[in-house]
Amino acid sequence: QVQFVESGGGLVQPGGSLRLSCAASGLFLDDYGVGWFRQAPGKEREGVSWFSPSDGSSHYADSVKGRFTISRDNAKNTVYLQMNSLKPEDTAVYYCAANLMRRRVTGGEPLHEYAYWGQGTQVTVSS
Repeated sequence: QVQFVESGGGLVQPGGSLRLSCAASGLFLDDYGVGWFRQAPGKEREGVSWFSPSDGSSHYADSVKGRFTISRDNAKNTVYLQMNSLKPEDTAVYYCAANLMRRRVTGGEPLHEYAYWGQGTQVTVSS
């Protein structure tokens, strides 16, 4: 059984930092492109960051570029999202998912290619 478990969210003041974790079981993350996504109340789910094990590349949405960093620990089968300089508009539930069709993902892939969504972790940026 494949399972993704996100953790690390919380309440943080603007300008603060959080590190999210996405621990996978039942599959090896190195076999799939992985994305972090977020969904704010009343808004559609949007992509935030993507990691490609095919070439070790990472990509970011314009809204988080320069502030967020995606990384992977193969030994722990876990993907991380380091979030710095957080803004109130970063408030959302954050999810990770695997792209079942590609090992190289850049952010242009449709959501239906992603699977094994976790339960998400809430990030709230507020003073």
